[in-house]
Amino acid sequence: MLLKNENQIFRVLQTLGDKSLVIDCIKKTMPKWIDAAALSDYAECSEAYLYEQTGMLENRELTPEEQRIAQEHFTMIAGVLPFVGNEQKRSKMIYFLADQQSKQTIRKYLCLYLAYQEIAALAPPPKAEKELTQDEKNMRWALNKFFYTKNKNSLMTAYTLMLKEKYCDQQGQLVAAYPTFDQFRYFYRKTKKMQQYYISRDGIKDYQRNNRPLLGDGVQQFAPAVGVGMLDSTICDIYLVDDGGKLVGRPVMTACVDAFSGLCCGYSLGWEGGTYSLRSLMLNVIADKQEWCKKHGVFIEPQEWDSNKLPGVFVTDMGSEYKGDTFSQVTELGVKIVNLPPYRPELKGMVEKFFDVVQNIYKKHLKGKGVIEPDYQERGAHDYRKDACLTLREFEQITLHCIVYYNSSRVVDFPFTEEMLADGVKPNASSIFAWGKKQMGANLISIDPSALILTLLPRATGTFTRKGLRVHGLRYKHDDYTEAFLSGGEVTVAYNPEDVTEVWLLDDGQYVPFELIESRFNGKSLAAVQTMQKARKQTVNAAAAENLQAQINLAEHIQVIASQGRQTDVGIKNIRNTRKREKARTHIDFVKEGTNCG
Repeated sequence: MLLKNENQIFRVLQTLGDKSLVIDCIKKTMPKWIDAAALSDYAECSEAYLYEQTGMLENRELTPEEQRIAQEHFTMIAGVLPFVGNEQKRSKMIYFLADQQSKQTIRKYLCLYLAYQEIAALAPPPKAEKELTQDEKNMRWALNKFFYTKNKNSLMTAYTLMLKEKYCDQQGQLVAAYPTFDQFRYFYRKTKKMQQYYISRDGIKDYQRNNRPLLGDGVQQFAPAVGVGMLDSTICDIYLVDDGGKLVGRPVMTACVDAFSGLCCGYSLGWEGGTYSLRSLMLNVIADKQEWCKKHGVFIEPQEWDSNKLPGVFVTDMGSEYKGDTFSQVTELGVKIVNLPPYRPELKGMVEKFFDVVQNIYKKHLKGKGVIEPDYQERGAHDYRKDACLTLREFEQITLHCIVYYNSSRVVDFPFTEEMLADGVKPNASSIFAWGKKQMGANLISIDPSALILTLLPRATGTFTRKGLRVHGLRYKHDDYTEAFLSGGEVTVAYNPEDVTEVWLLDDGQYVPFELIESRFNGKSLAAVQTMQKARKQTVNAAAAENLQAQINLAEHIQVIASQGRQTDVGIKNIRNTRKREKARTHIDFVKEGTNCG
């Protein structure tokens, strides 16, 4: 509720008895509890009035880049929102989150969000980018050359060296106008990046060992609200066969587990790992789980697995599939990726626990059916591959039952709050997750499956030419890009390695589909096309020598015939009569000629 009185506008965030938690929407100071009676002189006002008085744009349409930044800012404060009414807990949470951002920045975005009650308020204001002055360019140059180096010069030393190089005349005397040290220090603080500071001065190894961001192991600190997804993969402890009974091997399971509740948000099970399994996982995370289970012959109630949104934060290890450009593209949707150091499974204990629990559930029921035991690598141990009898489809049904049990029936040891106990939250992941989704600070992102697929497609560089958009040696077209075809230039495109029929141009955050011109490649994979292109090149190269010899022979024939021509002066008179006589001499009656041939 918004209340106004003269030049003040208050928003009432909470009411408890005769106390109200309000925030000053004009000054945007931290919320405070006041007597409700103090608001008796205030009149209710509209959201439009608030936007008009503060100069903010109402219902502003954000660009994809602005949406991403706004989501990042919301992620920054999401952990504080559940404690906004408790000043002590709120301050502690702000202090904890201030490892990555300053406390002042967190408070700024928190007050902005509370004042306007929408994520769009956290987007950067639209403004033209300010060009650096010559002094600022000199300061940037000096910082890079003298401060951000392994020599570890002080800021004052870098400033002095800058004056020597940029602000002294030929005799080495300081010129009249030059920036002060305070200006130099201000520019440094404004542009300072701690990661650049540590790496440039101490080296990447020292940064990884001593200065990289570290995450605590307490669930309330690490994930104070729903929306922090932990990702990991494992090779299942069971051998499977194909439909013909032939051994295939051990499948790969990839999972996303909510760090707050322990709920499995999604999974992927198959024979391929890496980026492929991550793409499958992301689609499963946002899928309707009731329909997904039904497709595999498992029937559940909606509340048993009510998860179909993307977590706002992904926590991963340093696996190659997570470090690649393809997975990092998910940040374009507003997701933040936190990379943990390798060989530190305890930092993502929730997902490690999920794998242990699920595998221990099915292993005790599938002994003698391909499940491996702890002694499988020991000398003389039983060959568990010979016991394999389940197909991937059958094992996935079993896995789904295990996940449903893990989510909705397994009793978890969770630090229940007073509010949770009052709301009757059950001690299982599904119930905790359902409660957490309704609380302030829940960081879940609704995303269309097609948009997610396009975001996770690999990228390549395409070139506009008169013959179309060239990508991987193929040509693509679009009716609205005539000017681009004529102007040329390089662009970024997303492509599907499984089918080259279409590519998508990244144009200002939008994916614009381009159609394949060369129809002979329709429906083919990129690997098949490249094989055809390679074979064609080999065929052409093999015929090159024959072509060269043929050109030599042709030149020789022409020269021999030409040498037999008449060498007398050419008569150029009576050309018309000469042409008429030659036409009569060379004329053929084709009907008569055809009759004679018959």
